[in-house]
Amino acid sequence: MITGGWAEPDRGEIMNNGIIFDIKRYSIHDGPGIRTTFFLKGCPLSCWWCHNPEGMSSQPILVRHSNRCIGCGRCIESCSTGAWSRSTEGRLSYDRKKCTLCGKCADACPSAAIEMAGKEMTPGDVFLEAKKDIPFYDQSGGGVTFSGGEPLLQIRFLLACLHKMQEEEIHTAVDTSGYCEESTILDAAKIADLFLFDIKHIDPKKHEYYTGVSNHIILSNLKKLDETLARRGRGRINIRMPLIPGINDDSENLEAVAKLSASLKTLSGVNILPYHSTGEGKYRNLGMEYKMGNVLPPQDEKIAEALDIFRSQNIEAAKGG
Repeated sequence: MITGGWAEPDRGEIMNNGIIFDIKRYSIHDGPGIRTTFFLKGCPLSCWWCHNPEGMSSQPILVRHSNRCIGCGRCIESCSTGAWSRSTEGRLSYDRKKCTLCGKCADACPSAAIEMAGKEMTPGDVFLEAKKDIPFYDQSGGGVTFSGGEPLLQIRFLLACLHKMQEEEIHTAVDTSGYCEESTILDAAKIADLFLFDIKHIDPKKHEYYTGVSNHIILSNLKKLDETLARRGRGRINIRMPLIPGINDDSENLEAVAKLSASLKTLSGVNILPYHSTGEGKYRNLGMEYKMGNVLPPQDEKIAEALDIFRSQNIEAAKGG
């Protein structure tokens, strides 16, 4: 059984709708060609370096951009619960405990200083959004990617979306941490064309320290997924590894991940994703702790070293998505 935040829906429960917190068009880093990436809310991991903290919670949340606030007070006027108020000094304050996440303050805000991260969508809604970009998919060999958060956390919704895309012959990719029930990832494997599979650290204790969960289930699911795709003769796996100075960029870890990647029968390649701190501001907006401190992005020499280690195993490796 999965622990540490996983909430597997009852197998008999119908869950057609899902919660999406972002849609990125003209994406060229989430699979082959030009893609539309849908970001699904909820994740069982809590990686220190996550640059989408608004996607961790499975429910919609309110994001406050204090630097955009013009102090007009329309949020106070629109709020019926008193979550928004003004101090004696004239500053606006927000009480999350009183908030019902109705979204009225976000609708009323003229400067986009308040936004709701997460809205309910049906598989039909997702398809209508994706349909707008079909000409780009056809010209570039692209398609639709489901990311997160962890898209497999909303498995019923994800499967329904994958079926919609399959019916229209749209290429699909699932960007996953691999932390789920084995049956869940194998259900997705029946439909998805590509898995962007994250490997964050090979050492189980370090993996748990930095992400909140052990990698035992993740590595087991990777092996089972590879075996299943190979047996069926369809579907590929692309390994994606964040490169984080002082955490997973040592030669021992890189060589171990390279060896693991080389053992996969359905490997399409490896992408090294250099760490960046562009998501730090999101943590402040959400009132969350950013644990990475002053860690700097990896230097070009370290990135080149990592790529060489993978290429020495005859793996097609590239920097970025």
